[in-house]
Amino acid sequence: MSIDQHFARLNRSAAYASIGVALLLVGLKAWAAWSTGSTAMLGSLADTALDLIASLVTLIGVHIAAQPRDDQHRFGHGKAEALAAIFQVTLISVSALGLAARAVEQLVVGGRTEAAEGGIAVSIVALVATLGLLAWQRHVIRRTRSLAIETDHVHYQSDLLLNLAVIAALALDHYLGLAGVDPLFGLAIAAWLGWGAWQASHRAIDELMDKEWPEEKRARFVAVAARHPELKGMHDLRTRTSGNRDFVQFHVWVDPQMSIRDAHKVMDEIEARLRVEFPGVEILIHPDPEGLIDEAGLAAEDVLPQQDDRQEHGRT
Repeated sequence: MSIDQHFARLNRSAAYASIGVALLLVGLKAWAAWSTGSTAMLGSLADTALDLIASLVTLIGVHIAAQPRDDQHRFGHGKAEALAAIFQVTLISVSALGLAARAVEQLVVGGRTEAAEGGIAVSIVALVATLGLLAWQRHVIRRTRSLAIETDHVHYQSDLLLNLAVIAALALDHYLGLAGVDPLFGLAIAAWLGWGAWQASHRAIDELMDKEWPEEKRARFVAVAARHPELKGMHDLRTRTSGNRDFVQFHVWVDPQMSIRDAHKVMDEIEARLRVEFPGVEILIHPDPEGLIDEAGLAAEDVLPQQDDRQEHGRT
């Protein structure tokens, strides 16, 4: 089994686990929302129902992203994960708005919760199931860096606080008689969901827009490339990420008297060094004769560490 197939299998297992947990919790929370009349529980049910839909979308996204590149998708299908993540963010936002509207209505109309014991028991079951799912998702994310699974992970992280909030709302309203606490907790949950959607959208948008790697990662990449003694300069570095794959292209200076065969050997050696530090990265290197200035007027050493540092690396 190839590493890509192994990662695809892990991602699917996390998606199936999310679907299983969501199905269980939708059933339990639907009963609890009906029996308690709690706005906070209703919000928790709405969030879990959308989690179920989002988990189904995640499964589709990771399945498409795992497909090998073809004639129409030469860079693979990795951005299917970002599209799945955007869909999930949209669902979370809709859930937050609907819950906020319901909470405001409950504050205006009034009302009390009933059968709090059943609602609290359901929320405790939800906490335990969610903790188990989060542990498995973290394991998968560490291995595959899947954006779709990471966004799904954000949903279920928020579910921990959401279920705790439901327990608190039910207990304060039913046992202490604090009127209005339940819809206020519902508003707080809506705000938390909205914030989570905003945070989860950033990486998906960055990936769809081909945002450059973080500066620290780019600097480490340049430092590794600069260790080769035949590399005279480096510029026009471009980086992006699609799914769990990284793509890099850049220009390098080499000795203008070097043969094409020797220059090709240097490129292969640079790529081999980089893939040790950045496994799975796809690299495109364009060799230039030393001293060439590109159309923008940039010298090659603009992104290369100091000459003394490069020579020191080359000797190690």
